[in-house]
Amino acid sequence: MLYTQEEVLDYVKEEDVKFVRLAYFDLSGKQKNATIMASELPRAFETGISFDASAIPDFEKANHSDLFLYPDASTLSILPWRPSAGKVIRMFCDIKHPDGTPYKKDCRYLLKSAAAKIKAECGVDLYFGTEFEFYLFKLDENGEPTKIPFDKAGYMDIAPDDKGENIRRNICFTLEQMGITPESSHHEEGPGQNEVDFHYSDSLTSADNASTFKWIVRTKASESGLYADFSPKPLQDKPGCGMHINISCSDSSKTENIMAGILKHIEEITYFLNPTENSYQRLGEAKAPKFICWGRENRSALLRIPADKKPRIEIRSPDPTCNPYIAFTLLIHAAIDGIKNNLKASEAANENLFDKDVAKRVSYKTIPDTLEEAKTIAEKSEFVKEILG
Repeated sequence: MLYTQEEVLDYVKEEDVKFVRLAYFDLSGKQKNATIMASELPRAFETGISFDASAIPDFEKANHSDLFLYPDASTLSILPWRPSAGKVIRMFCDIKHPDGTPYKKDCRYLLKSAAAKIKAECGVDLYFGTEFEFYLFKLDENGEPTKIPFDKAGYMDIAPDDKGENIRRNICFTLEQMGITPESSHHEEGPGQNEVDFHYSDSLTSADNASTFKWIVRTKASESGLYADFSPKPLQDKPGCGMHINISCSDSSKTENIMAGILKHIEEITYFLNPTENSYQRLGEAKAPKFICWGRENRSALLRIPADKKPRIEIRSPDPTCNPYIAFTLLIHAAIDGIKNNLKASEAANENLFDKDVAKRVSYKTIPDTLEEAKTIAEKSEFVKEILG
């Protein structure tokens, strides 16, 4: 349900809400928040709540440090694990300058602008769905994370081998209470590894849901005495964690153009899809493609067209450490290039590119091998500079 400011204010009065969390994100996608008393909410809607932008990495310097948080009423959600008396709600915020103009390093603003641009210039909407993988590890006697998996189960195993079943159920129930409906969940290949998939949404809602999901997973794991690890390769000899991004278009005839645009720009944007050194230990094996190509039903290709009745593009290289707002922004702009210039994709890859002998024979380009290489390519990219500055 999308709320208006008036509806939020009425809800706060009628449901005994005492605290309001104003959430926003730094450039890495880490969620931040300021908590205000419910009585301050009208002021927040009208004039914003100030914060010190110089304390956020890569935001502003001390001489231009005042920015303001304006809650987005449509993102209202209740924190269901807080007391029913004196409720706590959360809203995502738009970040603005003192004069009310949007802050251009606000990653939600970047994504909103990208979604508006593809609608205005190409006449289409894109819909995004995410598939998150993560590990559950035990804590030591001091409450610090270990690398000991919570269980030894494998792909789609069931209890009692799968010990994460109840935690996944708890995560899904909590998300539902917050207005987010997961599509499916199951145990993944690695010991203690889990996956939760989401229904399609518009790009901003999907990014908001992805960010909420990571927060809920960590919260529920902690409540169970565990640590949720979203790093791309937490165990060197086990499968890594991906964040597959699925894209569909309101005009399915544009699917090939969109795919061609993404393939054209994937090298330039890999730094933002795989933003840690650990990301590059995952790529090239165990469901994490590195060859720049596409294939039908081919999980070893970077882009896959699944065997669905409605065409969608699955991008298989990103991992959960990426900022979904920036990742979606860049993918939308790549799609715009593909549609406006009527780009065509190359022939589909049918080979199993995870086979080392096959990999030696093919001539496909690859995405960068290291974080430093990816960063260098991104820094030289006019495409990235035009979008992100």
